[in-house]
Amino acid sequence: MIDNRTILITGGTGNFGRAFVKYLLENYNPGKIILYSRDEHKQSILREEYSQYAHKLFFMVGDVRDGERLNEAFEGVDYVVHAAVAKHNSACVNDLTEIAETNIGGAECVIRAALEQKVKRVIFISTDNAVNPVNVYGETKYIAEKLFIAANVHASKQDILFSVVRFGNIAGSSGSVIPFFQNKIKDGADTLPITDERITRFWMDQKQASRLVIAALHYSVGGEIFVAKMPSFRIIDLAEALLPMGKTEKIGLREGERLYEVMVNVEEGLCTYEYESFYIIYPSIKWNKDQVTEPLGKKIQAGFTYSSDNNTSWLSVKEISERIEDLT
Repeated sequence: MIDNRTILITGGTGNFGRAFVKYLLENYNPGKIILYSRDEHKQSILREEYSQYAHKLFFMVGDVRDGERLNEAFEGVDYVVHAAVAKHNSACVNDLTEIAETNIGGAECVIRAALEQKVKRVIFISTDNAVNPVNVYGETKYIAEKLFIAANVHASKQDILFSVVRFGNIAGSSGSVIPFFQNKIKDGADTLPITDERITRFWMDQKQASRLVIAALHYSVGGEIFVAKMPSFRIIDLAEALLPMGKTEKIGLREGERLYEVMVNVEEGLCTYEYESFYIIYPSIKWNKDQVTEPLGKKIQAGFTYSSDNNTSWLSVKEISERIEDLT
């Protein structure tokens, strides 16, 4: 399904975009990969890093808020993975209009361009923050999810499908807690700041994130939300894994920070089916009867939620240490 196809990644020079390109090149034979982003500098670095794939990798400087530019970029594209996002919490608090124009307006532009250019599959990269959102970032991603799911109504007479994948905080990505702690340790810190010792998170690495997107491309019939099965870890155990015998200092939750990552809430659980390595939340509306198939997974019982604090799989301090070594 991936071999010989043209794939475009918005936000292609971001953490996930770079990892997804690497995953595609190592495991498949795509015909063409287009990296669409605003960062010319990162594009030049990737162009040099992957010079042996110059016949497959193409770069376009552009903003997802620019519908005309997206129309040009999407011409002849089979699959679009929409990973471009504005997410840093300080910006989300102080520059609400800019955040909304990127996360919501950009989503609308991607949808219109995909419909106009008759792209075959569009996968939207979402986040746990979209579930019961408590901050502006989560609220904009929640609306964007709804836009991509509803886009299937407009696509019902075309051979195009829109679906969503939800990520947690990807281990080791920029802005996440692991590099933050590691930088503190490099600077000689013997105490790590913990916003709240009750915090738990899911562990997802870039390879698992890439596999989930591939699964969505393979199995989507339109409108689903894909959620990977992941182990949980405690923030205090992560601190111990990175700084054995070190101390921690509780500094209080930041604005918009949550104690737990929630990937499936109780209402969504009513439409959720379990598969071997992921869950799928199916849409309640069937917009194209020709595409409707019975889910092959196991129907989840009423009352199900998928949260980092109620998980059945947990990482020990030793296992966290081993996984951190694998990130480097």
